[in-house]
Amino acid sequence: MFCILKLFWKYTARDCSSEMAEARLLVELAEAKGEVERLMDRISLGTTTVNKDLSLINLVPNWTGTDGAVTLEEFIFSIENSVRIGRWEENDEVEAALLKLAS
Repeated sequence: MFCILKLFWKYTARDCSSEMAEARLLVELAEAKGEVERLMDRISLGTTTVNKDLSLINLVPNWTGTDGAVTLEEFIFSIENSVRIGRWEENDEVEAALLKLAS
C-alpha cells in the first residue's frame, strides 16, 4: 500500500510541476504577443528610428573660395561622404554646406 501511495504522489507531483511550467509558458507567451503587437503598431505608425551622426560636420572643411582654401571638389566630396556615412537627410546636407560656406 505504501508503494502505491508513493507512486501516486510521485506522478501527482510531476503533473503539478508540469502544469505550473505550462502556466508559466502561457504567461510568457502572452507577454511576448503583447510586445510583438506594440512593435507592429510602432512600425505601422512609421516611427522608424534612424541614428544620424551630425558630428561629422567637423570633418567638412570651410570653403572660402580663396587660393589657400580647399578646392570646391574637395569640399563637395567631404560633404557627400559625411552625408553617406552619417545617414544625413537632404536638408541636413544643405544646412551643413551653408554653414561651412558662411564660415
